Amino acid sequence: MTLQPAKTPLSERQASILSKVTENGYVTIEALAAQFGVSAQTVRRDIIALSSAGHLQRFHGGAGPVAATEAARLDYPAKKAIGRPEKAAVGSKAAAMIPDGATVYLDVGTTVEACAVALSRRPGFTILTNSMPAAMMFDPAEHRVFVLGNRMAGRDGSLVGEDSTRILGKVTLDVAMIACSAIEDTGRVMDFDIEKIAIKRAAMDVAKSSCLLATLSKFNRTALATIARIEQFDDIVTEAD
Repeated sequence: MTLQPAKTPLSERQASILSKVTENGYVTIEALAAQFGVSAQTVRRDIIALSSAGHLQRFHGGAGPVAATEAARLDYPAKKAIGRPEKAAVGSKAAAMIPDGATVYLDVGTTVEACAVALSRRPGFTILTNSMPAAMMFDPAEHRVFVLGNRMAGRDGSLVGEDSTRILGKVTLDVAMIACSAIEDTGRVMDFDIEKIAIKRAAMDVAKSSCLLATLSKFNRTALATIARIEQFDDIVTEAD
């Protein structure tokens, strides 16, 4: 008979960290250190231990849930091909809500790209985005366009990196146009990518208003981690009348 090593019980702080990851979808080392009144190094050790035990995933500067639903994701060409009329309707409606001359964050995703197409037809916007396809919709002679991020995250032209959240923390946005992968029936708006979620949240934090762009196909689905609750958005745009 082979004896299995006993599992090390979680400390009270580790259990609390795991609870917060489950509840919020992503936690930062800085915020946890402030909450528990300990050093960032202490929190980092807890996260390493929890990650080694398979309880969560380590990310640069924080932690998130174990990716159990990653296989449900579609690749970019498939996303582009699905639901084009619905995405175009959402994009047009969302763009019409943005006032002239606004400073706008455009999230990554094919639905937000549809919004960028419609918005680019009107001059005078200041655009901040971590989506290369969205940025390329705008003529720099008619708009001010700032591309966020320092690392390409996928074939969809999305960019991630700490520079994105740092820059967003220094600006004021009129509106943040946010995309998602899923909206649970509990009201949690969710996505698969932890690094992109951090950027979405940073944009929402500095925006005067936040708008969720989602086709009806996103409802009653789930993904890896929470962006926000649906009631935290000022506007929700779907293709429904």
